[in-house]
Amino acid sequence: MTRLEHLNITVPNMDEAINFIRLVAPDFSVRKDAISELGYRWVHIGNDECYLALQESHPGFSAQAPHTTYRNFGVNHIGLIIDNAQATETLLLENGYKPNGPIVAESFRKRIYFFDHAGFEWEMVEYASVNPKERYLYE
Repeated sequence: MTRLEHLNITVPNMDEAINFIRLVAPDFSVRKDAISELGYRWVHIGNDECYLALQESHPGFSAQAPHTTYRNFGVNHIGLIIDNAQATETLLLENGYKPNGPIVAESFRKRIYFFDHAGFEWEMVEYASVNPKERYLYE
């Protein structure tokens, strides 16, 4: 079976990215936090199953803001499975993060979408079934 192992993202503020990820994925921990030979900081943060590879822009390059999601080429959102959509939504709102709509409740899942402070959109999904036919029912 193929599974996603990691996703590599260039972020404008490493500490802010780590703070957001720790809110939505409390089981993630920093595996490695280092400075590359080229002088940029990189971090691997995850659990025993997967991780996010974060890095700063390379020195000497002018970083650009993320693209407009769903309009330009690039990543539209990053999806994570979570335990409790309502609790995660409350936590993110309390920490000043901007939602992209209300909780989407379907028969076997709840989805929430939030932007981190760098402008990346994150989808968090709470599943109410372990049955793949129910989990991935598109309503």
